[in-house]
Amino acid sequence: MNGTTHPNRTTTLRLSTVALSVILLTATAACSTENKGPQVSQTSGSHPNSSESGLPSQGSGSESTTPSRDAVSSTPSATPGSTAASTSDPSPAATALTWKTYTDPAKKVSFELPENWIAQSVTAEAGSLPGALKVEVKDGGGRYIATLQTGLPPAGPIACPAGQSHPYIVISSAPLDVPHSDGPDTIDPRVVFRVIQGYKFFGSFGITNMVAGVDGQACELRNRVQGPSGKGDYSFGDVTAVHAFVADEKVAPAKTFDTLDLAAKYVAHDSEFANVQRMLLSLKVNL
Repeated sequence: MNGTTHPNRTTTLRLSTVALSVILLTATAACSTENKGPQVSQTSGSHPNSSESGLPSQGSGSESTTPSRDAVSSTPSATPGSTAASTSDPSPAATALTWKTYTDPAKKVSFELPENWIAQSVTAEAGSLPGALKVEVKDGGGRYIATLQTGLPPAGPIACPAGQSHPYIVISSAPLDVPHSDGPDTIDPRVVFRVIQGYKFFGSFGITNMVAGVDGQACELRNRVQGPSGKGDYSFGDVTAVHAFVADEKVAPAKTFDTLDLAAKYVAHDSEFANVQRMLLSLKVNL
């Protein structure tokens, strides 16, 4: 394995990841004031979720990067135009207690990961820029978690023909301080978990500074940051992009949920996501 890992035995506080209290997902979902992604509509007693840009939801007086800690109910389904009621659940997901740091030999990237997880350098994707990195992360049992890639060729606009977009929602969004370029369809970098609706709800976690769509509709959700000029793009997530899969299409390693409730519960209570979010938020990039 290329790169080095340095144990850090300090017990860490679990990053706050919380569930979605009330979700209204429609083709006319509310957008942020910058029209850079949908927000979760709220009713009395609910707490706002953030958009991709991290702007406050309606009725929120300050920036919100995650929804409330309240758990969603076990409502059997949540479809566009319906809402899911909330219920209190005080049982948070556990996270790893000991962590280590991965750093590549050239010290271009570093990130923290649980002590028993594995970070392995592999061959960069064909067509990557010179010096590009590709690092795969697996858990202690060898199960794939995420991939970090640098030196990706700059991505063009997402082709989204009329009538081909699908409703999507940002369930979790937190700011990330990494180098990036700005443009008309970019936001400040975020660590996000988003779902897009097809025959099921397809979810993915990763880093991004790219706007997925407008009016709560998108064809593809990219886990990709547009890097500084001449440096290429980079990505860190379970997949580089997620879309509304068709029935005979391979979904893994993207996540599949029967309802939005289940997607929200994964964010709120699954120890994998709690650990993944901390790992992604710890990313340092020196291009």
